[in-house]
Amino acid sequence: MLKLNSSYIYIKGARFHAYIGVDEQEQVVGNEYVADLRLRYPISNAILTDDVSHTINYAEVYDLIRKVISRKAKLLEHTAGMIVQELGRAFPKIESIDLKLTKLNPPMGADCEGAGVELHLINDKTEDRP
Repeated sequence: MLKLNSSYIYIKGARFHAYIGVDEQEQVVGNEYVADLRLRYPISNAILTDDVSHTINYAEVYDLIRKVISRKAKLLEHTAGMIVQELGRAFPKIESIDLKLTKLNPPMGADCEGAGVELHLINDKTEDRP
């Protein structure tokens, strides 16, 4: 019998239009962003019961990201930090969060697919759980 060692919920390639940047034009025109999110979460009961209350609803996670990213900000780091903080508050059983937030057309004169930040956080309140 196999034993579940770890489990993750993820959202890949969620696209948003937002107003994040230090450049005045970015605050007016905005830019396109992509979020990739991976949440370590205990889903053993959901596997056994087929009950959504034993897991995280993807739509609720997406909606939380959408609400946070819609706030104007200067730094992508700030927005990413707010996303992970609010996810932690909304879903306290999250054991870890990996978030990659990419600005698709950064106004820096470079030919690239995007620039952004990655955050990797561990919920220290869940570290000692079996």
